[in-house]
Amino acid sequence: MMTFYEWQMTLARPILPVLPHLVNREIRRLVRGSGVAQPKLLDVGGRKSPYTIGVAADVTVSDIPRESEVQEQLHLGFTDQILRNLQRRRSNIVNVVLEDMCRSAQPSDHFDGVVSIEVIEHVPDDEAFVAQIARVIKPGGWLFLTTPNGDYVKNEPPNYNPDHLRHYPKAALADLLSRYFRDVRVDYAIQTGKHRARGGKGIKLSRPLHSAGTIVSNVASHFESRGTSNEPRRMAHLIAVAKK
Repeated sequence: MMTFYEWQMTLARPILPVLPHLVNREIRRLVRGSGVAQPKLLDVGGRKSPYTIGVAADVTVSDIPRESEVQEQLHLGFTDQILRNLQRRRSNIVNVVLEDMCRSAQPSDHFDGVVSIEVIEHVPDDEAFVAQIARVIKPGGWLFLTTPNGDYVKNEPPNYNPDHLRHYPKAALADLLSRYFRDVRVDYAIQTGKHRARGGKGIKLSRPLHSAGTIVSNVASHFESRGTSNEPRRMAHLIAVAKK
């Protein structure tokens, strides 16, 4: 049974930023299409794992502990507080594993699907990262992955992220995934611009006017981002679905 927090997030999703809404919708679609009644999903780098809320699956969250100052500044890595919140708020998370996915101890051919949202750009050894993900997925299973769109979004001031090691062009990401998966599709997603930027500033009940503007921007961003899967310019993300 879903928790109150999960119901809140599910009902609010249409007025939240586009990425959580889009990812959750596509994961649900993949789960429904898998034909597995209660699939096992691995959420790599999931931390709070908002993208799998309400998904009919047994979710294992895998992440590395928060240890560096950069991680602290960028809210990366896993903490005891995040663990406590997950235990209280989430109903479909069955396990939390602290490990580097590049050296994963998870069993081979174990998961029906793997979710990796805005993670691979942080990983030094992306080849090992993808190889390990492919190893733990069952034959016929899938990977759903997002990362910044390197054909348009450059990791440089004023939007420089010191923890991003690379932004992939679409062709480069497709090539990497195709070494380990039989069927790979990579699309562009989520239009950049003032609505996306303003929509990411958060909704706070203590600031009603600010929150109203954020909601309006998020709704506008949802509409702007429709039908843009083949348009590289002004797109914020790459979204990949790879099947084993």
